[in-house]
Amino acid sequence: MFENQQYIALKNLLYNYRLRKRAVEKALSGEEMILTLEVGSGISPVVTITDLIVYTDLSFLAVRLLRQSRRKGYYVVADAMNLPFKEDSFSHAVASEVLEHLPDDGRALREMAAVLKRPGRLIVTFPHRRDYFTLDDAFVGHYRRYELNEMCGAMEAAGLHPAAVEKVLGPLEKVTMMVAVGCIHLVRKLKSGNVVPSERRGRLDRILPFFKWANCFYAGLVWLDTRVMPRKFSSVLLMKSEKK
Repeated sequence: MFENQQYIALKNLLYNYRLRKRAVEKALSGEEMILTLEVGSGISPVVTITDLIVYTDLSFLAVRLLRQSRRKGYYVVADAMNLPFKEDSFSHAVASEVLEHLPDDGRALREMAAVLKRPGRLIVTFPHRRDYFTLDDAFVGHYRRYELNEMCGAMEAAGLHPAAVEKVLGPLEKVTMMVAVGCIHLVRKLKSGNVVPSERRGRLDRILPFFKWANCFYAGLVWLDTRVMPRKFSSVLLMKSEKK
């Protein structure tokens, strides 16, 4: 998807990305961030409040595009399950919507714990509730969703102590993604003919202002839904853990 210019133009306007980014940066507020690691940043990092940061992703193209657009910080092509850093290198590490994409999430947690200083903080956001796993999870390449006690156990096994849990997205977001992916599948079935790049660019220019406004408005609705609904119904949670 990183080669699709339409995807790049729209990605950072999405309501769920904005809410995840705000939740992570709120969790980092007040922290003394000496050097931070963001794992799996792609083209949309959730930590932009410091320049003392290393962004990593498995995709060379994603890292190159991010470097071209952001420029500040450091950029490394790296596998989350085999991080190329010395132990005790970072005061903070962040992995937002990353663990569920990895075949060995436990190994990735151990790798992140190893590169943290003592004391160090790891902040992760992750898809919550196993019974929420549906077509939209498969569409974006999720191996799994997590129950809260499972994530706590995985943190403990990696040598990390869960210190705080926050709601990030509620059930409305889950329903929205199911509908959106269902519509994508339907459009693909009905689509006929090809649109030339110039026509695609023209269409994107026309819809971009509306897309931005609509996502700002919808972010407010999803935020309200998240605040009102009990944590057990959340579709995405944030966990802050400390290195023992």
